[in-house]
Amino acid sequence: MSADEEFPAPEPSRRTDRTRWAAVTAVALALLFAGGAVTVASAEREEAPRTPASLSADAGFARDMAVHHQQAVEMSFIVRDRTQDEEVRRLAYDIANTQANQRGMMLGWLDLWGLPKVESGVEPMTWMGMGGSGDTGPLDGALMPGMATNAQLDELRKASGREAEVLYLKLMTEHHRGGVHMAEGCVQRCSVEIERGLAQGMVDAQKSEMLLMADMLRKRGA
Repeated sequence: MSADEEFPAPEPSRRTDRTRWAAVTAVALALLFAGGAVTVASAEREEAPRTPASLSADAGFARDMAVHHQQAVEMSFIVRDRTQDEEVRRLAYDIANTQANQRGMMLGWLDLWGLPKVESGVEPMTWMGMGGSGDTGPLDGALMPGMATNAQLDELRKASGREAEVLYLKLMTEHHRGGVHMAEGCVQRCSVEIERGLAQGMVDAQKSEMLLMADMLRKRGA
């Protein structure tokens, strides 16, 4: 018996039916997956957040807190060079590192939204319904609640040892208090979920650091 007789080729009609069935199945699966992809894409478009307006709470918080954070970073670098106390230097490093990273996130969001990092003619905290500095201008560089004045920063630069530690802890406590107030405002007013989450994280972390700094001040008789 030949090989052809042992394994006969499929009949042409049966081969054609199989081919047709495979083709129909492939088309059906393709349409099914394509329909699913369209559905997912449509859902993603519907769930995607709208870009905040330039005068929104989202944009205002990102701008103002970026400025607020920048001063915290500056004060932390100053005290690092004015004391050898490891506890204060460690706290200063943590604050500088955390707030520099958060500042980068907020400025990145403004870039992503295509919004300016500075809104000309708009005073700080306007997004919270606060009047800002008004016609008198900022109080010696203190643009927002909790921020240190230029005179206080100069005093910190001149201090050393325990004096620098106590001054830094007092200034940073007030700085955190103002930052918490602003972050709570974003939790209430901001519409972008990830930004509200960051703001709530700031509230929790800075309240914890305020308790730590109060204890550090007591240790130093202040």
